[in-house]
Amino acid sequence: MAFTVWTFPLDSLYYESNVRLTGDKPMKLRDILRRKGTNVLTIRHNASLQDAVESLAANNIGVLLVMDDTDRPMGIISERDIVQQLARTDGSLAGLRVSDAMTRELVIGVPDDTVDYAMQVMTQQRIRHLPVMDGDTLAGLVSIGDLVKAHINQTETEIRYLHSYIQGTRT
Repeated sequence: MAFTVWTFPLDSLYYESNVRLTGDKPMKLRDILRRKGTNVLTIRHNASLQDAVESLAANNIGVLLVMDDTDRPMGIISERDIVQQLARTDGSLAGLRVSDAMTRELVIGVPDDTVDYAMQVMTQQRIRHLPVMDGDTLAGLVSIGDLVKAHINQTETEIRYLHSYIQGTRT
């Protein structure tokens, strides 16, 4: 496979936050993808770096998933990767390929990963985008913003539930 599956131990704070007061199951990446959609913009590893810049700008996005010749993920390229490459080449993109600047160690999630777990992984690895793989199939891509939004929504639901429980208006 062209990607590495990373697993990270959960500390008790994150693990305990997965136990929801409402009795609901913790939100998972599959739930986010169901709402957000599964479309992921990609680019070939041998495309020019200029093509990557143009695609990022045209779509107002921060990353592209890099695919090999058999349409399997082999890396990711971000705005940060491109800026670092520009610094190494004195600001020139001439003759550079996506594979020259991409991040090769691809950290991925799976659809059954919880939002809290994915947030912890992304924080520990200092990444802002997480491709989600379901076996050998690309299931989607989530950003740290997607996860924060889901976490806030879930927390607001819990607060409302507890508030109505305390007031005795729970149905």
